[in-house]
Amino acid sequence: MKKVAKYLAVLLVMAFFMTPILWTAITAIKPTELISANPIVWLFQPTLEHFRVIFFEDNIAAPLVNSTIIATFSTIGVLVTAAPASYALSRFRVPFGAQLASYFLSARMAPPVTVVLPLFLIFRSLDLIDTHAALVAAYVTVNMPFAIWMIKGFFDEIPTELDEAALLDGCSRFHAFVRIVLPLAAPGLAATAIIAFIFSWNEFLFAILLTNFHARTLPVAASALMTDRMVLWGELCATALIIYLPVMLFAVLVRNYLIKGLTFGAVNQ
Repeated sequence: MKKVAKYLAVLLVMAFFMTPILWTAITAIKPTELISANPIVWLFQPTLEHFRVIFFEDNIAAPLVNSTIIATFSTIGVLVTAAPASYALSRFRVPFGAQLASYFLSARMAPPVTVVLPLFLIFRSLDLIDTHAALVAAYVTVNMPFAIWMIKGFFDEIPTELDEAALLDGCSRFHAFVRIVLPLAAPGLAATAIIAFIFSWNEFLFAILLTNFHARTLPVAASALMTDRMVLWGELCATALIIYLPVMLFAVLVRNYLIKGLTFGAVNQ
């Protein structure tokens, strides 16, 4: 009975979180005239008309490419900058190191709206508005504090004796970091990368204020389907599915690392 109750609870939680996604998928393939029908129509002939419209009439491919480029490079930028900083805080006696780690986390908790205006003024002075570089720099700036705090926790779990053994064998500090610590912390880095990628992929405020047309991302393109006269539910749900799929695929590809990262222990690696 306990096992049945456990699986029933899991099914209920999954149903709660999956229902909006399934409803979005159903609406994306439902004919326009049936979307607002009352009562709800469950049996219908599926159509791909909404996907045809967003790709061939609304040109959703360009925002899709922009989101992919921006999310990928911002995630790489976060890992490249946060990993060495986390290693320094974990291995060296940095003045006020513990306070710095907490400060990094508190900086991530600041409302994005308090940061977007200074970033907008900086990027405008550098003539970077509506460019990929502006959004990548903004996302790296916003995600890096949380990534430093998160990766430092994984580095703290790796015994310092491994670093010392590498140094005794002739490795430099940099080589010990790259060859010993980073491979052991790969699950934690993957978990951090997923969080950074999802934030960059789904982020809306920076994308709508720092772009106009050329660097427009998928969330901004989806918002354009909600006009002052009507909401194009079919096209909006089709775009939402396009937004869902890359994140889900990325999570599936690195799911083993994600699970290890959530239960990380370097000694058992």
